[in-house]
Amino acid sequence: MHSLGILGVGELTEKVVIGLRRSGYTGAILLSPRNAERARVLSSEHGCQVLESNQAVVDAAETLLLGVRPAALAELAAQVQLRPGQGLLSLVAGVSLEQLAKAFPGAQCVRVMLSYAAQYNQSTVVVCPADALTEQALGSLGELVVVADEAAFELATVAACMNGWFYYLLHDLQHWLSDKGLPADQARALVLGNLQDCLASARRQPGSSLQALGDAIATPGTFTADGLAVLMHQPVSATWGAACEVVLDGLLTRSRLGD
Repeated sequence: MHSLGILGVGELTEKVVIGLRRSGYTGAILLSPRNAERARVLSSEHGCQVLESNQAVVDAAETLLLGVRPAALAELAAQVQLRPGQGLLSLVAGVSLEQLAKAFPGAQCVRVMLSYAAQYNQSTVVVCPADALTEQALGSLGELVVVADEAAFELATVAACMNGWFYYLLHDLQHWLSDKGLPADQARALVLGNLQDCLASARRQPGSSLQALGDAIATPGTFTADGLAVLMHQPVSATWGAACEVVLDGLLTRSRLGD
């Protein structure tokens, strides 16, 4: 079983550790001393080891998971020396493979994107480029999506941001029901349940477009169609598209600035 070193113990890497242990991963998980309290909890509850420095983690681990903020990348890179060919799996959004190679010479760099659902082994795990060891190490955290190039990976990063946005939409729908008198727990159950119904049907019908699946429900004369007519008259899709453009532009700008 490979040993995994975590450089940057934060919210997301914490969820990765929990998901790995939940899936039965028994290899050593070595933590950098950053965020001492979070690292202490992971050590006591999930069988990790907290080492004295980032370099100690690099020296002891076979594969490294990079989870620092982009602004902290240069400082970290100046502190450590990786072994030639050592695997470096980067969760740092907007930092290209070329930038990673410059920061960590000789490392075998792979970009990874996943969500907090990794702790429940239900995340979408995006990998670029294809790498068998990475896919084996993180595949237990959810559904693997291996993209062809970094342009596709940046779009996958935008999709990962949608993950966070969805909560706000669901929150608004829940509170509309609650404001009309439905108990909050029932409103939550109905909103999440109907979303789950949609996901289940869509996953079982990969040959049908998402719009076609909606059209099959919102047939003329139905209440669903009446509500859809209002949504189409005041489409939120334009706002969501604008949000996606802002994120993508930010990712590409950060990548260009690092050249």
